Amino acid sequence: MSLSIIPQPVSVEERDGTYALHSGQSITARGAASAALPAVQGLLADAGIVLETADDGGALVLEENAALPDEGYQLSIDEDGLRLAAASAAGFFYGAQTLRQLLPVDGAGTAQLPCAQIEDAPRFAWRGMHLDVCRHFFPVDFVKRYLDWMAQHKYNVFHWHLTEDQGWRLAVDKYPKLQEVSAWRTGEDGSQYGGFYTPSDVREVVEYARQRHIRVVPEIELPGHAQAALAAYPEYACTDGPFEVVTEWGVFDEVFCAGNDATFRFLEDVFEEVLALFPDDYVHIGGDECPKTRWKACPRCQQRMRDEGLESEEELQSYFVRHFAAWLAARGKKPIGWDEILEGGLAKEAAVMSWRGEQGGFVAASAGHDVVMAPETHVYFDRRHYDREDERGRLSVNTLENVYSYEPIPAELDADRAHHILGVEGTMWTEGTPQPEDIAYMLFPRVVALAEVAWSPQEARDWNSFRERLRAHGARLTAAGIGYYPDAGVWG
Repeated sequence: MSLSIIPQPVSVEERDGTYALHSGQSITARGAASAALPAVQGLLADAGIVLETADDGGALVLEENAALPDEGYQLSIDEDGLRLAAASAAGFFYGAQTLRQLLPVDGAGTAQLPCAQIEDAPRFAWRGMHLDVCRHFFPVDFVKRYLDWMAQHKYNVFHWHLTEDQGWRLAVDKYPKLQEVSAWRTGEDGSQYGGFYTPSDVREVVEYARQRHIRVVPEIELPGHAQAALAAYPEYACTDGPFEVVTEWGVFDEVFCAGNDATFRFLEDVFEEVLALFPDDYVHIGGDECPKTRWKACPRCQQRMRDEGLESEEELQSYFVRHFAAWLAARGKKPIGWDEILEGGLAKEAAVMSWRGEQGGFVAASAGHDVVMAPETHVYFDRRHYDREDERGRLSVNTLENVYSYEPIPAELDADRAHHILGVEGTMWTEGTPQPEDIAYMLFPRVVALAEVAWSPQEARDWNSFRERLRAHGARLTAAGIGYYPDAGVWG
């Protein structure tokens, strides 16, 4: 009986014999492992196995092992029962996710498990997925479902893209027009589209994610992709406006004015409220696709350049980004931005998310900055699955095999700088995905492949093995109601 687990564990040793696990048996937690017991019980109950808590002698025993890596675990199955060991609640959670994959899909309440010894821990600390809720808005219930998808595949960072030209999605108490004006766009027929998250919504999502050992990293775009905010507060633009929330896709000239001190105070006020809602160390400050057209013609921006001795608008962007990187760092936060923040000089406090290929990540890591690799060539899931006329998706093609082939540590990076590659992140831009089912179709099974890239040792990854395991995994996706891309070459 072959074990089919995704992502592939560090070590799997299959042994002779089986163990029958079924509802009504007991689960025991020893010592500090007791804190993880409800989560493990819940995950197994979701798969149809309901275990009762017992003081001793359980069919499944949870044991603390402080010698294991923080997110690592050991799962032992023999003819006498199961043992799950970990050093942390996250380790128990991931071990239980692995055990779930060994249970039948039908949730019948009984499972004949092959005896085995599994040793496992993630390769990368940052295993992220991004969601753009600006081009199309998604309610809290779907965001939670997205987090469930992530947790099932051992992702641990949710990058929540909250502001754009096409919509500002975070309510800010000090600036109510961000939810009254910036969160809504008007179509040609006069209809309004949009939505926003209240502080209560955010707290609900952050707590839901925490219970699944997922960190939530908010993104507030600056200095570009700002037209939705400027529609409500045009005084922070270079020109007088008026502006409207954008109804098309693309890159637009209206950006935050870098020569106006009030612009900086506005964004600092916004970040004050962001920091109160999001406890994670990291805050994403965007920094990508900022046209310089308005700055070149703006007297205040040009004066700022003279006052600060800046020789180009690229350096002005760096000045803008460095201000907020330092501001966040002074408050104990770690700023991260798209790789354009390298242009004009990178703030010493900033980490880089490399999306325009790998070069930005290589340059940043070589200079001693932390990096998350997110190259559009391999991890952008708004791309088409294959190059066929009937394919959904935007721009170029990103096949399942291409995703699986990705290696996050650039080959040319010096070995002593490799630790600066924190991990990898997949992105889900939503210009072409207005409904949750559209997102599922674009994500799966590619997001499953990236999970293995992020978690498994490089030497353990094998394309043919992955395809075989993915065929079995497809039944689990179906049982979970996930309408994945149905290509026969993948599943047949």
